[in-house]
Amino acid sequence: MALDRRSFLTASAAVAGGALAARAAEDQPAADPNAADADRRIDPKQPGKSCKTQFAVNVEMWFRKLPFLDRVRAAAQLGFPAIEFWPHTNKDIDALAALAKELGIEIAQFTAWGFTPGMNEAKNHDLLEKTIRQACEVAKKLKVSKMCVVGGNDVRGMTQAEMHEQIIVALNRVKPIVEDAQVMLILEPMNIRVDHKGHCLYGSPAAVKICREVDSRMVKINWDLYHMHISEGDLCGHMREGWDQVGYLQLADHPGRNEPGTGEIHYNRVLKEAWALGYREHVGLECNPKDGELKAAMGVALADIW
Repeated sequence: MALDRRSFLTASAAVAGGALAARAAEDQPAADPNAADADRRIDPKQPGKSCKTQFAVNVEMWFRKLPFLDRVRAAAQLGFPAIEFWPHTNKDIDALAALAKELGIEIAQFTAWGFTPGMNEAKNHDLLEKTIRQACEVAKKLKVSKMCVVGGNDVRGMTQAEMHEQIIVALNRVKPIVEDAQVMLILEPMNIRVDHKGHCLYGSPAAVKICREVDSRMVKINWDLYHMHISEGDLCGHMREGWDQVGYLQLADHPGRNEPGTGEIHYNRVLKEAWALGYREHVGLECNPKDGELKAAMGVALADIW
């Protein structure tokens, strides 16, 4: 489908723009007079441009009715500076690289290794090495500096400690590859209470322990705040404790895995804490827009005000 899907965004803006602009004016917290961006206001047509944090739209979860490349265009039209996505194997990488260059939009990260087969089993490590080498070539084409990897689901007959040890072995094996390519692997702990029952890695302590043992500036954590909230809470406290191993942040609210402002997480506070800790990388919007992408983008922008 061609992006006269611009009409999609234009129509959405026409319907929701006035109400959302009013909400932006009314709902913004009082500005800190000492903040450099104290007078910042939200553009109701391009909320992504109004943000201090550099957000990356997850185009697997946003604009799902559009063809993949049109999702990238739609994210750019909302003013966001970057996107992220999941597997690269089902994508036209050359076309994506050309489009990203044309739009001036960055690709923050993609998934290089998913849930299965798990890197928590030694028998899969040969394939892991081959896959990471290939993914580094894709990252080079896309000018991507981070790739997400997943530990794996529970393996019958193995303890959690044994599975985690195999993840360490696996990451140590591919560490020289990503260090040479200058592409950071970001290991993602999940949550098992809501989304990923049966996964072997959840919460920050285990992920921090694994990455500290691997001890590489190119092997860090994909610190998904949604998963961390469900697994352990105290988002700011745990983030501070594991800060040396944070490679990338993602977010979604809970319950519902929708955009900020739809659930119980006070993202204004959490994003402020990340900024205070020195985080200036992209923050992935791995969330499902609850009532359309324009309204979700407005919710994201409102959460970025402190």
